Amino acid sequence: MPGPIADRIMSRLKNFSEALEQGENISEKFTCHTIKLNLEPETYSAELVKKTRKLLGASQAIFAQFLGASVSAVQDWEQGRKSPNSMACRFMDEIRNNPEYWLTRLKESCETENSSV
Repeated sequence: MPGPIADRIMSRLKNFSEALEQGENISEKFTCHTIKLNLEPETYSAELVKKTRKLLGASQAIFAQFLGASVSAVQDWEQGRKSPNSMACRFMDEIRNNPEYWLTRLKESCETENSSV
């Protein structure tokens, strides 16, 4: 048997559904929040890519695998031949924001006991 919280949730969902069906302005009738994230990635130079990789103590091959990129892509980034795409930059931003966390995640993802990063 539903309790008072479940009853309140169901009642409010019904009100919301009815307002939608009647074409009411939802933002006037209900509390609405808009959240914008500031996630514009850093621009990564060859040196910054290399520094980010070294934060994890990873080889280019391990770093590439961790990022979901090819080894040749990481080599190109570190040699300045190409720039990393925005997804790779966002991931490297996260690594630079909390390297300890990502080092732990990297170590956890190693499949063999004797794997070195």
